Amino acid sequence: MRMYNPPHPGVFLKEEVINPLDLTVTTASQILGVSRQALSKLLNGRASLSPEMALRFEKAFGLKMDTLLRMQTSYDIAQARKTANKVKVERYEAQV
Repeated sequence: MRMYNPPHPGVFLKEEVINPLDLTVTTASQILGVSRQALSKLLNGRASLSPEMALRFEKAFGLKMDTLLRMQTSYDIAQARKTANKVKVERYEAQV
């Protein structure tokens, strides 16, 4: 069953990893080896989760990269479906 409105993976990471560990964005970015700005954008849902960032979370916090990337894909699909009516494409019928 498809989720209608799955959470952004960054928001999930913030609520389920960063906050429970009582980490600041600065400290978490140092642990992950990324810039504070890049992590902040992700955690606030303003940037997509890249495969590299998912791998960093896997290595640092034990979350499976595959799971995190599936969350990103589910989120992206849900966002695209919300604007599907704006995409004007006619169904192609092959002439046989």
